[in-house]
Amino acid sequence: MRFRTVAELVEVAETEGNKISDVMLAHESDVMGRSEEEIFTEMSRHLVVMEEAIQRGLTEDIKSHSGLTGGDAKKIQAYKKNAKVLLSGPTLLDAVSRATATSEVNAAMGTIVATPTAGACGILPGTIFTAAEKLNASRETMVRGLFVSGAIGLTIANNASISGAAGGCQAEVGSATAMAAAAVVEMAGGSPSQSAEAVAIALKNMLGLVCDPVAGLVEAPCVKRNAMGAAIAMVAADMALAGVKSVIPTDEVIDAMYQIGQSMPVALKETALGGLAATPTGRALERQIFKTVDESL
Repeated sequence: MRFRTVAELVEVAETEGNKISDVMLAHESDVMGRSEEEIFTEMSRHLVVMEEAIQRGLTEDIKSHSGLTGGDAKKIQAYKKNAKVLLSGPTLLDAVSRATATSEVNAAMGTIVATPTAGACGILPGTIFTAAEKLNASRETMVRGLFVSGAIGLTIANNASISGAAGGCQAEVGSATAMAAAAVVEMAGGSPSQSAEAVAIALKNMLGLVCDPVAGLVEAPCVKRNAMGAAIAMVAADMALAGVKSVIPTDEVIDAMYQIGQSMPVALKETALGGLAATPTGRALERQIFKTVDESL
């Protein structure tokens, strides 16, 4: 059940008539020397942590210590309930608000699941729980979605990067968006090949995204990028389920992401030296935040 590329993953799954989640579950059992039942149970616990983070972000008055982020998830839900017209629709806004909620909890030092990093932690929960609600999916289906995302994350980590410091935000939010898109496709009954197409469609629309955290904190623009990543993942999944295919194969998209990351200036890779972090407002916020920290010491 070993695989290194998405193409190999799809081939293993479809040759044996399995789902991607089956392949990943068997892979983890083999690598970790534990039963599939044990591994499934552990992944189920991760799902609970995600659920609790979403609940906190949507019901509590979450605010980060810096004051940069917090409360937007609740605003989106209020807008969804009260607006006369929703331009993007209730399902998409549910995914966006849940992704935002999770990311806000992370910024406020709450407990989340890194998927694949803390900076991109909202995208997968936002899409998994929204898709499950829309599809009336079981908990087992949701946990299987997490295994699909894990399989995609593993291939990206092995062939490119999931680190903003190494590859820019395309490697963090981009990877998370691709992982979520693949997971949602399987949850909706799509094939392994369709999950792979969703990965390509999602990731290539994140290529070149820089990592430019204001004041070096995983808050702005990170929280809103989680929101948009969830939206892209949902749309990419629908496109793949509709039969839309990427002109560039999935593994080549992943390789392109790696090459772009290698070419990206250091100032745009989590150093807070460029991009939004280097704007006049970004610098003013940085001075304000760290002045407050110094005064509290």
